[in-house]
Amino acid sequence: MRKLFVYQIVILTLGAAILGCTVPDPDPAPDYLIVTTSGVVSPELGPEGSIVFKDIPFAEPPAGAGRWAAPAPLTSPERVLATRSDPVMCPQPQSMASGGAEGDYLGSEDCLYLDIYTPPGTADSAPAPVMLWIHGGSNLTGHKGTYDFSRFAARQQVVVVVINYRLGPLGWFVHPSLNGRDVTAPTLANFGTLDMVEALHWTQRNIAQFGGDPDNVTIFGESAGGRNVFSLLASPLTEGLFHRAIAQSGHVRSLTLAEAHNKGRQFPMVDRGSWEVVQALGFDDENADADGLRAVSTADLLAAYFDLDEDHIQPAVISDGVVIPEGGLLEALADPRYAKNVPVMSGTTRDEVTLWLGLSRYFVDVSYPLSRALPAKIRIKDPDLYHFWVDMRSRGWKLGAVDIPFAAMQRAGYTDLYSYRYDWDEQADNYFVPFSEILGAAHASEIAFIMGAPMYGVIGDFMYPDTDSAREMTEVMMTAWGAFARDGSPRLPDGMAWPRYDSDAPSFMRLDVGDQLGISKNVPSRDELLYRVAVSQAVSELERCLLVWELVTAVGVPNYESYRLWQDGRCATVDAPGEKRRIRQALEAEYGSVYFSG
Repeated sequence: MRKLFVYQIVILTLGAAILGCTVPDPDPAPDYLIVTTSGVVSPELGPEGSIVFKDIPFAEPPAGAGRWAAPAPLTSPERVLATRSDPVMCPQPQSMASGGAEGDYLGSEDCLYLDIYTPPGTADSAPAPVMLWIHGGSNLTGHKGTYDFSRFAARQQVVVVVINYRLGPLGWFVHPSLNGRDVTAPTLANFGTLDMVEALHWTQRNIAQFGGDPDNVTIFGESAGGRNVFSLLASPLTEGLFHRAIAQSGHVRSLTLAEAHNKGRQFPMVDRGSWEVVQALGFDDENADADGLRAVSTADLLAAYFDLDEDHIQPAVISDGVVIPEGGLLEALADPRYAKNVPVMSGTTRDEVTLWLGLSRYFVDVSYPLSRALPAKIRIKDPDLYHFWVDMRSRGWKLGAVDIPFAAMQRAGYTDLYSYRYDWDEQADNYFVPFSEILGAAHASEIAFIMGAPMYGVIGDFMYPDTDSAREMTEVMMTAWGAFARDGSPRLPDGMAWPRYDSDAPSFMRLDVGDQLGISKNVPSRDELLYRVAVSQAVSELERCLLVWELVTAVGVPNYESYRLWQDGRCATVDAPGEKRRIRQALEAEYGSVYFSG
């Protein structure tokens, strides 16, 4: 790649010399300033003529007394703001999304910032639709700087706001010492969600200055960001703050206050209850006080939190009775009292789980046929097992992310609901990695086509090759998302009609290219999926039970009793969580890690 880049530079230089041409100077950066309620911001010139504003604070730093409190509005219009040299992120462990060396904790509690991407000439045109992006990362990792919506803003003539929000134990946490000793009483617990609410308020106050229309705001997010979109739809605090919503690969699980506290591990299936975290920090749960907990260093808090659970299950939305109604997220979506009655689009990718299974030593084999100095060759050990598992789990994910919440929302009165599944899988395979087979239409792989910019560094060259198919997929995704933001109805480049969702006869738009783009009515119920698992010859009896466990507990509202009763108790004696731990330990003993990391 480096040689190719050098050759390109040489050719361009020689070409300019031969033709007697001079290379034009790059377009100058815009020279105006914008005054916001939180400071004076200056623009940068982005790709395709877009204008970019980075690192704008939208709330007071939630540190000290602000830890585990609602974010305070920031009012400092005279302050001159500058772009930070390092990525701004909320405290989190290192990850693919955050960077850093293993074991590091990155970020600062002063992290409530946003970026804005605007199309060229916004000041001279009618107010543009606004889209507010909520990043994924299990509500544990991620930050705004990972995403570049400049091309999308330019081509679709929309203003995009990308936000940070508190993560992990700083974002979703409840403890009697913080809000009174009665943990069952209404209290604040969803601090990350409150950050999103405050970002929406900031957008309402300021976005007109950037050429955006405060009366046409679309919230959209992927994975945990999609789940957060559902949270904002359910919250009584967001009325009038947005007008459309897109949930990409989300779900609707929530915990009660008692479950989130989980005193004495009363709820064994709940990971990292605040009771455990407080104990791990060296406090007695009964005598812990708010000042003492707020004085704990960020690194110590994160270490205590993450050391409790090897699986790093994402913190669930908490039914605190304030931000999320007491009945829980799914129940709130079905309740007309909380219904926003705005157009909503929701979907998943066809192969959601390959992002994890494709690197799991349980499913893939790794070898070095040429030299350890070269990349490893990855192959699927048992293709039948792998593809069946991926298909069942991904279809189950769609039920929890689309069909179940949409059925609830229809009961609440929502009418403009649109469903999709992202199916594009034409990655550039090579000798070492058959990307299209191992990853396919993987979790989060659609984001790059919405942005019009590759992700994942060097791997992105293979994930998003420069082909006619990839360019067509970019046009499909950009057009659909942009049209939805403009008028609440997704459209496709060829004008194909996109029907509204009906839970009595569910269908979805299959997002792909060529003949694969179109409407599908292949929406099996959970019972149908479980039957396929029951009769499958691709899985062993243990694998069958583990797959059933994941189908009924992993995405959406878990149903542990249905696992025990499935097929007249066929799996009742199989401790699925224990077996998963045993397999993980065996893989770690043999390979050093469950996942191949290169």
